[in-house]
Amino acid sequence: MAYITCENLTLGYEGMAVAENISFQVNKGEYWYIVGENGAGKSTLMKTLLGLTPPMGGSITTGSGLSRYEIGYLPQQTFVQKDFPASVWEIVLSGTLSRYKKRLFFNKEQKLLAEENLRRMDIWALRKQCYRTLSGGQQQRVLLARALCASSKLLVLDEPATGLDPRVTAEFYRLIKDLNQEGLTIIMVSHDIEAAVSYASHILHVEREQSFAGTTAAYQASGFWRALDGSGCEG
Repeated sequence: MAYITCENLTLGYEGMAVAENISFQVNKGEYWYIVGENGAGKSTLMKTLLGLTPPMGGSITTGSGLSRYEIGYLPQQTFVQKDFPASVWEIVLSGTLSRYKKRLFFNKEQKLLAEENLRRMDIWALRKQCYRTLSGGQQQRVLLARALCASSKLLVLDEPATGLDPRVTAEFYRLIKDLNQEGLTIIMVSHDIEAAVSYASHILHVEREQSFAGTTAAYQASGFWRALDGSGCEG
């Protein structure tokens, strides 16, 4: 059974639909990019997958032992988030809370998990530093380590390369690809269509009335890809 199955979803907010007829399945080990024009409903879809916004129609089901609270999430950063006055260690450790909801204090297992992911992201040496003093690439690694503390199964990322320079962006994309090759399932919202066809196994192209969901090869052979003329789309 798929990790996530979406059937005939209608997405929207405040009673207004922004996209309809969205159906796709995310299976273990896949790497999905969600693309589409600005306002197409990509961010609304992310919130719906995370259970933060109910669908206006259709259904979302989880399977293969995945629970909603086991989805790791790396949100698009805002200026306020970038200036957050906490240490790297505190931020990453907080990612373990979804796995240990009934505990009042962090236990040894949570601390070991945080250390493991700090080392995995090569930022263990930064653990005592204040988050807001870090570079954009370092901050994204901190948030990624935090998301990995929340789930070892599925990671959802919303425009994670926004504001990063090209070199750091390329490094970040390679890091996500490596995590996927290690077995982590990925769903990423992005406006970077070139990265999508380079890294993703599957692509969901969201449009208001009819969307595309399928393999990257099938997407490149579709009218959705040809309509972009290889030039990318808005985020």
